Amino acid sequence: MITDIDRAAEIIHNAKSLIALTGAGISTESGIPDFRSAEGLWQKYDPAEYGTIQAFHANPEKVWRMLFDMVDLARNARPNPGHTALSELEKMNILKCIITQNIDNLHQEAGSVNVIEYHGNVSRLECLQCGTRYGDGDMDIGTIASGRVPPRCTRCGVILKPTVIFFGETIPRDAMDRSNSAAQSADAVLVVGTSAVVYPAAGIPLIAKQNRAVIIEFNIEATDLTRYGTDIFIQGKSGTTLPEIVRRIKSS
Repeated sequence: MITDIDRAAEIIHNAKSLIALTGAGISTESGIPDFRSAEGLWQKYDPAEYGTIQAFHANPEKVWRMLFDMVDLARNARPNPGHTALSELEKMNILKCIITQNIDNLHQEAGSVNVIEYHGNVSRLECLQCGTRYGDGDMDIGTIASGRVPPRCTRCGVILKPTVIFFGETIPRDAMDRSNSAAQSADAVLVVGTSAVVYPAAGIPLIAKQNRAVIIEFNIEATDLTRYGTDIFIQGKSGTTLPEIVRRIKSS
């Protein structure tokens, strides 16, 4: 009997332009709760007070109280087997890119190279006054979080902001363009750990679907996408189901 896992593995193995869209669900197994979950940051910090770009402009020191917790979650987490499976698919030259809504850098830590960060990255910083950006190695975000002192721009002294996209900010044009281009050329899309209801990221599978791509969804529960866009739904933890996909491809 051919199962959905079998079908998905065959489609993925034969795909010429496979992409993945990932969300919070892939990182919950690494100990990072969804922002909106019972253990998430929005239970501790009102997003209207801490999560908007207007709030950051008005009182960056206050917003950094939340950002320190965000940094702690990301730097204490490690990639799980789901992240590693996607990295393996890229190394096998099957997966062409990952479009992630996550800000935790776990895909890169797992070894993935072609990662489009739709909502930025908590470990990279930017100055909203002079535009200076600080990447890996420029500042030790872990040390900054340990000291609980908001980092300042070395050029103009202004308190820095992570490249994370706050409410009220637009998705970076480069990330939008690269994501849309990847979706338009995809013949299959892995939707992993996201309900795919928050736009514009939710539009990525639909763009691909319009071009006859196969949508393979990996989630613990069915979503709206399951009902109107998904072709194959793989239910369960992505840290279990994605490695099983890779195992079957390797053994085929």
